[in-house]
Amino acid sequence: MNINEVMQELQNMGTEQNRKIYKRHGAGDNQFGVSFANFKLLKKKIKLDHDLAIQLWETENTDARIFSTMIIDHTRIEEETIDTWIKEIDYYGLLDQFIYNVVAKSQYADKKLKQWLNSEDEWIGRGAWDIVIHKAMNDKDIEDDYFEELLIKIKENIHQSKNRKKESMNNALITIGLRNEALEKKAIEVAEVIGKVQIDHGDTSCKTPSAVEYINKAKKRKN
Repeated sequence: MNINEVMQELQNMGTEQNRKIYKRHGAGDNQFGVSFANFKLLKKKIKLDHDLAIQLWETENTDARIFSTMIIDHTRIEEETIDTWIKEIDYYGLLDQFIYNVVAKSQYADKKLKQWLNSEDEWIGRGAWDIVIHKAMNDKDIEDDYFEELLIKIKENIHQSKNRKKESMNNALITIGLRNEALEKKAIEVAEVIGKVQIDHGDTSCKTPSAVEYINKAKKRKN
């Protein structure tokens, strides 16, 4: 499929109801309102198409950009492209897909984490903690002390961090706590010191999960 065909397909898949919901979450006006179920259906048709992904990103349409992250070849992404694209993002839904699908899987993941971790920029900072989440979920070979250091950073910095970065830090705290029993104990200790984390979710029904409650519920489900 070429760029025009994909854009038409995305437009046809969008709904007014989804547009309203995504706009409340920060997606803006330049979007079609495509559901993730439909993204997955279209991805099955296209699989990977790096050049098409680049073209989709350049449209600046939010749905096109989200889909771009799904079909791009992360082994071919250039560091300059990563640095350019993250500066163009101001919507957490797009940012998370960009990090999880592209940056965290790329050869630049560790480098970007180090560069971004202490950033005061809301979106770049969130991007760093999204990489942490991806590592905590998927890389079973990382030693506990790596995450213990990150737990200290969360404890020391979460409350003064910007809104959506703070949200990702809270999610990272939970994800680290779900890795194993030792990290679970340390994550809960940190969560208890931190207390309630205040996130502004805007005009949505979203609520900020309590790390302690979430980890304990997950533990009960496993048992």
